[in-house]
Amino acid sequence: QVQVVESGGKVVQPGGSLKLSCVVSGADIRTIVMGWYRRFPGREREYVARIFSNGITHYTETVRGRFTISRDNTINTVFLQMDTLTPDDTAVYYCATFFTTGTRWGQGTQVTVSS
Repeated sequence: QVQVVESGGKVVQPGGSLKLSCVVSGADIRTIVMGWYRRFPGREREYVARIFSNGITHYTETVRGRFTISRDNTINTVFLQMDTLTPDDTAVYYCATFFTTGTRWGQGTQVTVSS
């Protein structure tokens, strides 16, 4: 059974950095597109970034230049390095695994940017 587990969320001050991790078990992610999404309070989940199996990355405009998505296929893990955080980045962050049979989501990890 495939499981997707995010970690690394916590409270951080504005201007700070944080690195999220997403570990996938029960499947090999080497050929899988992986992504990060986030949900602001009271709003729908929205796209943040994705990384293809060949390492090509894509970001939504609001995080481009501040966030970096990466992957380590040897440990079935995708990362999201977040720099220059602002209170507007406060959200629950979700990892998405785009299998051909459907998308699997993790339970989310809370990131709070506050002084």
